[in-house]
Amino acid sequence: MQRYFLGIKSVINETYRISSKDDVHHIKNVMRQQTGDKVIVNFTNATMICEITDIQAEITVKPIGHIDIQTEMPVSVTIASGLLKNDKYEWMIQKATELGAASFMPFVSERTIVKVDEKKFQKKLERFTKIVKEAAEQSYRQIVPSIEFVASGKALGQKLKDFDHVLIAYEETAKSGEMKSFTEALQNVQHGDKVCVIFGPEGGLSEAEVAQFGSTVIGLGPRILRAETAPLYALSAMSFHFELN
Repeated sequence: MQRYFLGIKSVINETYRISSKDDVHHIKNVMRQQTGDKVIVNFTNATMICEITDIQAEITVKPIGHIDIQTEMPVSVTIASGLLKNDKYEWMIQKATELGAASFMPFVSERTIVKVDEKKFQKKLERFTKIVKEAAEQSYRQIVPSIEFVASGKALGQKLKDFDHVLIAYEETAKSGEMKSFTEALQNVQHGDKVCVIFGPEGGLSEAEVAQFGSTVIGLGPRILRAETAPLYALSAMSFHFELN
């Protein structure tokens, strides 16, 4: 059963409208659904089975039953990653959404290769948002991860106070053979905590940036991972630690 997101609270037997052009197109033209058909809608307070009651320029749905489901990680993980070239960042946020990331903070680091025009970057953010929304629907997420662009490492550092834990994935730690810092850091994280994990772009983080963030430095195993792979490794390890272990 297809699922969609509405950023409002739901009440049984009230009606709501799905107005997103992409969602309306998907329901009408891709799935070819009719009135009386059922869809799953993630509201802000619940996941509901809804009946389609009208199909026009907008889709009208009525919640008829609650779905007791939990697909979110027990900790809220933000991926703060240096922007990557080509479509690597898009691929990373798609897969990281599937793996449970709660939000993303792409930032311009000292070694970022991509040239960023903040005014033009808004279009990229719109595309990023569409990618994570579709990935959230596909992977049965209950939220759509948020994306906030951060203009510099210094600006990112100012946002770190909003988190219970901040971890820096630093390749020099992996090169030194250190193998336990990530596991030890996770021992201090409790369910419900907000965790930010920071990753560099293709050239990695500089020593100055690591010092500036002033947080716990971790390694991600004995191998050096690509910038787009490292966040996925971290999320997989956190999922095992908090959900499967």
